[in-house]
Amino acid sequence: MSAFFTLVLAFAISLAMVAPAHAQFTLVKISSDSFTDSDAQHKTEVEPDTYSWGSTMVATFQVARIAPGGGADLGFSTSTDGGKTWTFGSLPGWTVNFKHGSASAASDAAVIYDAKHKVWLIQGLLLSNAGVNVAVSRSTDGLHWSNPITVDGNEVDDKNWITCDNTPTSKFYGNCYSEWDQAFSTGLIQMSTSHDGGLTWSAGVGTADQAGGSGAEPLVLPNGTVVVPFLGNNMMAFTSTNGGASWGSTFQIAPVNVFGNGNVRSDSLPFPSTGIDKAGKLYVVWSDCSFRSGCSTNDLVFITSTNGTKWTNPARIPIDPLSSTVDHFIPGLAVDRATSGKTAHLTTTFYYYPQANCNSSTCRVHVGFTTSTNGGKTWTAGKDVGAGAMQISWLPNSQNGPMLADYLSSSYVNGKAFGVFMVAKAPSGGLFNQAAYTTKQPLEASADEPRFSSKGEKRIPGIHSNRPFPRNQGEERESRPPSK
Repeated sequence: MSAFFTLVLAFAISLAMVAPAHAQFTLVKISSDSFTDSDAQHKTEVEPDTYSWGSTMVATFQVARIAPGGGADLGFSTSTDGGKTWTFGSLPGWTVNFKHGSASAASDAAVIYDAKHKVWLIQGLLLSNAGVNVAVSRSTDGLHWSNPITVDGNEVDDKNWITCDNTPTSKFYGNCYSEWDQAFSTGLIQMSTSHDGGLTWSAGVGTADQAGGSGAEPLVLPNGTVVVPFLGNNMMAFTSTNGGASWGSTFQIAPVNVFGNGNVRSDSLPFPSTGIDKAGKLYVVWSDCSFRSGCSTNDLVFITSTNGTKWTNPARIPIDPLSSTVDHFIPGLAVDRATSGKTAHLTTTFYYYPQANCNSSTCRVHVGFTTSTNGGKTWTAGKDVGAGAMQISWLPNSQNGPMLADYLSSSYVNGKAFGVFMVAKAPSGGLFNQAAYTTKQPLEASADEPRFSSKGEKRIPGIHSNRPFPRNQGEERESRPPSK
């Protein structure tokens, strides 16, 4: 009888890990599309980024997705009370749709706080018939934003990101670093530096080996070294040790393989999601099929580094067993910057299909998360936040397929993790119903909740994806914009 109950218990645990369990969360809608322009697909929002400082957390995203690229504007939603309440709005002066802007669309929103200059920065792309440029808006409170300041005006830009050196003891304290790639010309990565809180920016500079790539998310070590993980032919990185005056050659930090579903934009695009803890340990997470026989579905995997040049081997995040059919994609990593090392707190949100071999009619998209309180040594089983089973037909179109995001984001605020993600519901009255949401409760686990380890698991030798990963899925134009 004892053996029987042991088998039943083991079987129940195995079933519980097949797909993320449904947890009790209250979803909170933190923004809404109120534009009425004829170019956009209305009541839509896509592609969030977040950052927190103190009790303030700022989320930013595209509002009113335009199928050929970008949105009617970039939106923001800000909580100044640790995620309890939110205030949303649109960035002024970016597009023709709000406060006298000149661009036709805006895209690829990313947000950071510059502690030295006490200013929030939202960076994005300005799209027009002439091309695509990188720009940034400034705010001292996360609620009132300036008109855009041009970071790069070469009109060939895509997939930008931004970070700042917020360590007071760093000799480059207060430097902010912008990254983008010249997707519509050379494809080369470019970096720019600001020393004055985003008011002015240096001319774009490439890596020493003139590398191309996309999806970079730069981080700054406590000593001021800038580390830039990005997706090239594999997971790559490069660094600067002189405050952005020059950038080194690129090097591989991990191999990448990805299962190709392709029913939602970027479900097969393993862009990195990055974070850093209090001691300066770097974390990089992406979707990868290297631990699955036949590259049958994507797990989330992660690597770490304490100096940006030497990295651990990829480890699978054990959201569910290796026998599961769940396909995990588009992670949004949060690292609690008040914790470090063996007690570092990590949380990552993600989208997932319960069945990897689904198609555009049968695929259902869910939102899940997992968390670790020991620097990634063990993780909780995946939990579903309760966003529902989203049908692909509910998502707005983009030039690269139905769209939720190319990236997700989560942040710790006052020690509590909150994710921001797009939730789609059934369209109504000829309008979509997709917006930015978070949860009322923080994304955390109880002290007695089981934790799981992937220790001993190995990447399968010779594993490879059944198609090259589609880096152009994240581009904001189908082809190079017309020249002047």
